[in-house]
Amino acid sequence: MISQLSLDFATEQATADFGRRLAAVLQPGDVIGLIGPLGAGKTRLVKALAAALDVPANLVNSPTFTLIQEYAGRLPIRHCDAYRLKNPAEFRDLGLDELFAADGVALIEWADRVMDELPDERLEIRLEPVSLTARRANLTGHGIRGVALIELCAAARY
Repeated sequence: MISQLSLDFATEQATADFGRRLAAVLQPGDVIGLIGPLGAGKTRLVKALAAALDVPANLVNSPTFTLIQEYAGRLPIRHCDAYRLKNPAEFRDLGLDELFAADGVALIEWADRVMDELPDERLEIRLEPVSLTARRANLTGHGIRGVALIELCAAARY
């Protein structure tokens, strides 16, 4: 079961607004894979999601060197960056049971590098720069929960 949705954000603020709205519908166990080139807005989106889940924005950074950051908020957030991983086996070695624990939300930047290791139930967000500040977000929902998240995003009319 797969569903897709494309959204356009004219400004960085619009991208952040989407992150806040998405956070409002997230549930424990949700997994979001973020895909896009450097500067596409992956970390900006994570910061907006985290802020909406009551994590102070100054605590959220790209975990490129630490690989996984954990944030305590309304829902626990596990924020992973797969950019520096050499192969999917290194991702598995991070402890996927903890990363994908059912009590929180997992946000994986550079998810395309570890796609085969992600749960079947997930939302993928592919961010594409359209201009200096505009972004296109192509969302793909996998499984029942991923499709439900797509439907919630479509209903919100971003």
